[in-house]
Amino acid sequence: MSSNEPQKNSYLDQVVANQQRLEGDLKAKRAMPAAQAAAPAAMRAMRRADGGAEFVPVAGSSTQSNAVEVRITGWWRWKTVIVPPNAYVVHTRRGATDPLHLGLGVSFKFNPYTDSYLAVPGAMQTILINAHCICKELQGLLVQGYVQWIIHDFATAYRKLDFGDAEDPMRLVNLQLREQAEAAIKDKVATMSIDDVLSDKQPIIEELTARLRHVAEGEGGSDKGLGLRIVTVQIKEAVVSSSRLWENLQKPFRADRARIARLAELESEEVVTAREAVSQKTQETTRMETERELSVVRARNEAEAYDRTQTEKTRRAQKEQADAVTLALAQHETAMQKLELEKTRVASEAKAAVEKAAAQHTLLKLVAEGEAVVDLLRADALSKRTALEVQGFAARQKVENEISPAALQARVIQRLPEVVEKLPKPAELKSVTIGGAVDGQSLAGAVAQIVSVVKALDGVGK
Repeated sequence: MSSNEPQKNSYLDQVVANQQRLEGDLKAKRAMPAAQAAAPAAMRAMRRADGGAEFVPVAGSSTQSNAVEVRITGWWRWKTVIVPPNAYVVHTRRGATDPLHLGLGVSFKFNPYTDSYLAVPGAMQTILINAHCICKELQGLLVQGYVQWIIHDFATAYRKLDFGDAEDPMRLVNLQLREQAEAAIKDKVATMSIDDVLSDKQPIIEELTARLRHVAEGEGGSDKGLGLRIVTVQIKEAVVSSSRLWENLQKPFRADRARIARLAELESEEVVTAREAVSQKTQETTRMETERELSVVRARNEAEAYDRTQTEKTRRAQKEQADAVTLALAQHETAMQKLELEKTRVASEAKAAVEKAAAQHTLLKLVAEGEAVVDLLRADALSKRTALEVQGFAARQKVENEISPAALQARVIQRLPEVVEKLPKPAELKSVTIGGAVDGQSLAGAVAQIVSVVKALDGVGK
């Protein structure tokens, strides 16, 4: 926003909007004449076909309105208006100066061509008030309250007040009283400080009650009033419009409460600290006394332990000396026993040596005899094995001499691959064929040559 542009006054805009709304609300909404002096055609349109009774709203036809619903019976000029018992009614006729019927719940004969009537609710009315005020410090406040009123003198009220709204006969009266109540609250709050408004609302209630009763009931019971009676006036709430101001108003109280709470905490901490110091001192004193008693007991125990230790050492020394003497005697006896045993052992060894020498001589004799027998057995076995070898060689020679040439050639042929494998590999192979011999004859000759070679080799090996 530019600095040259005027700042917008939201409060002024709200006041202007409320004023325009009030001007529109003060205009009565009349959908039809309030006296129900309609044309006969309209009345016939509302009458049922069987001529029975019907309910007709006095100030309008809306079923959601606050108008009094009366019941009209009869037909044409001879009708009867039945009024509920909690509604005020005034019945006038053309040419008559005073009302024909006036009161609470009064029913009457009605001629729609010459008569007119007005029915108003007789129940207590409640007006809710939201007054935007400015206090003495020029701060905005919202004061909320309510006013309850009732019709006290309907003969005065129907002449001075407008109950002819088509939807709600009490709307204009409630609106006028609410505006008067808001004006009275604003006038009173303007003379009070913000603290007085928030802390004590009784002055506002007294001022508002006095002004409303002066307007509604008149002074001293005179006929200058509106025929109404104010039942109660209450202020429910007063709220600061500015949230920042509301926070600032709460800060002193909160700071004071915080101070009191902090002082209480400090006092509690001091008491706790003092108690802790006393408790710590008591504990330390108790601990020192306990340590002193423990040290005395510990010293006494140590002395007793030392005495026991020394006594035990003396007893052990005496025991060790006695044990040493006993051990020396035992060692002496043991040495004597060892000496006797050694003598016995030497005699036994000498005897055993003599017996051993005799046993060794006998053993050597037996060994020599055994070796002679073994040599004889060994020579006998060798001669027998030699005879067996000679016999076996003769048998092999006999078998080999009995082998036919054909069998010998078959064996040679079977062993021919082994012979060939054992022959040295020639570096060069040359074959010369002389004459025109057949392949079969040459093969037989080759085999015969190989057999002769084998025989020669066999004879050389033998």
